[in-house]
Amino acid sequence: MGKRKMDSDLHSIKLETGTVYQTSKGGNYYFRFQVKGERKCISLKTANQEEAVRKAKELLPTVQASNLEVIATHVKVARNLVQQRRSLPVNKIWEVYSKHPDKATPATIHEELSYQATLQEFLDQLDRKITQFSQITAEHAVKFASFLKESNIAVSTHNRKIIRLRKIFSTLQSYREESNPFEAKSLRRKPREEQDNVVRRIPFTREEEERLRQMLDDPAYKVMNKSELKTVFYIGLYTGQRLKDAVLARWDQVDLENRRIFVKQFKTGKEVSIPLAEPLWKLLTEVKDQNLSPVYISPNVAARYKTKDAKGKIIGDNYVSIDVMRVISWIGLPTSVEIPGRNRKVTVRGFHSLRHSFCTHCAEAGVPKAVVVSILGAESSILDRIYTHVGADAQLAAIEAVSGTSNSTPRIRIKKALEYIASIPEPSVEIFAIQRLLKD
Repeated sequence: MGKRKMDSDLHSIKLETGTVYQTSKGGNYYFRFQVKGERKCISLKTANQEEAVRKAKELLPTVQASNLEVIATHVKVARNLVQQRRSLPVNKIWEVYSKHPDKATPATIHEELSYQATLQEFLDQLDRKITQFSQITAEHAVKFASFLKESNIAVSTHNRKIIRLRKIFSTLQSYREESNPFEAKSLRRKPREEQDNVVRRIPFTREEEERLRQMLDDPAYKVMNKSELKTVFYIGLYTGQRLKDAVLARWDQVDLENRRIFVKQFKTGKEVSIPLAEPLWKLLTEVKDQNLSPVYISPNVAARYKTKDAKGKIIGDNYVSIDVMRVISWIGLPTSVEIPGRNRKVTVRGFHSLRHSFCTHCAEAGVPKAVVVSILGAESSILDRIYTHVGADAQLAAIEAVSGTSNSTPRIRIKKALEYIASIPEPSVEIFAIQRLLKD
């Protein structure tokens, strides 16, 4: 046995002729060799190293033979180890992939176009001598991963591109003899690489939210579809829903009589039912009386949001996001910041900040996490993070409680608990039971 070379993702054993290697931990071994200057690769159909080496050594007499037809026959028929290779020019990869029944089925045209763009970005990095899909090797994948790493893009963006290429190559595996070059985990970056550059969305304070409402009512400040954008902002403020859900909210989702709004979230498909806060209910009542549209609450903003380009990709979401950023800039808050290692600024304030604000206000008011989940629609990192920072007053109360320095007597605490229960709009049977126990 020749010299053995090993790293975290690739096990290779050099033989007298050729190399036995493994592309991923636990995966099958392959035997790579050259015949008259042409590289060949066959699967040994085993993940056991000793068995793989034994099989490869049994093939050495055949590999070292001079007759290519003998080699092909021996490998394909006698050993049944090689798949038949079909020709696929690199300039036809997308055409073939896009028609393949096993291709990825993204939920949006945007993501489908991203698959195509990522493939083209990879192909642009290839040497012009590479004309066939089968000529692309793991070395090319490593080179592209290095290129991405030097491009000052986010770790998550880097990994999405590698995963897209992995899917394309696995789908078209029948056109190759070698394994998928994008299978190795070492091609992907680790989140901890950005742990010093973590930038999170900043929630609005109560004062900042009030300033936003004032600016939206001030005629001196101009933005397209301002009155409708105000409605969108109010939905975000008082329900914590995402921008798309707020923009495309419909009248058939609103029950003004019972003061509720029903949302089937576009991102998760989750359906939530939310009581209408007084300011939102009053605004929706006024808008309803204006009878702007029988379908959308904010029809012009909705139409702008759904604007598409020539390829059918929705680009209007960016237009509306820019309008939102303009409103936020009116109160003098920066919407994005520069961070080291990134070409593009990172957004810190936007419509999604209203979702963070909603969580923060709920946490500080002592609203149970499960109740907030029922409104926002799903567990998320927002909840996990904010519910560990529920405000200075709550933290002080906790410290006083464990240190025994609290001035609050049991009677005072019971009184406060009863006052809180009385403020719950729709208390459950269990809440009533707790109330009776406290009063006894």
